[in-house]
Amino acid sequence: MPKEVDAITKLYDFLLWMIPKLEKFPRSQKFVLGDRIETLMLDILGDLIDAAYSRKKQPALSAANLKLEKLRYLIRLSKDLKLINLKGYEFAAGAVDGIGISIGGWLKFSRREDIYESV
Repeated sequence: MPKEVDAITKLYDFLLWMIPKLEKFPRSQKFVLGDRIETLMLDILGDLIDAAYSRKKQPALSAANLKLEKLRYLIRLSKDLKLINLKGYEFAAGAVDGIGISIGGWLKFSRREDIYESV
C-alpha cells in the first residue's frame, strides 16, 4: 500500500507549510476562513489515518476526497481575497493536486482489494 503513506505524508508536509500562512491572515479572516481551512486539513488527515487503520477504506477515503475538494475552493478564495500571494497559491494548488492524486490511487487500490476479498 504505497499510496497511503504517500497521501498522509504529503498532507502532513502541506499542513506544516500552511499553518504559518494561516496565522498571518488578517484578524477579520483568521478566525473565519483560516480556521475553516485548518480544521478541514486536520479532518482530512484524520480521515486518511482512519483509512490506514480500517479494513473498509473506501468510506474514509471518499470523505477525505470530498473534503479535499472543499479545501481546494477555500484556498482559491484565499488567493482571490489576496490573503495568499500568487506564488503561495501555486504551491498550495500543486500540493492539493498531489494529495488528490495519492488519495485517488489509494482509492483505486482499495477497490481492487475489496473485489479480491469478495471473490
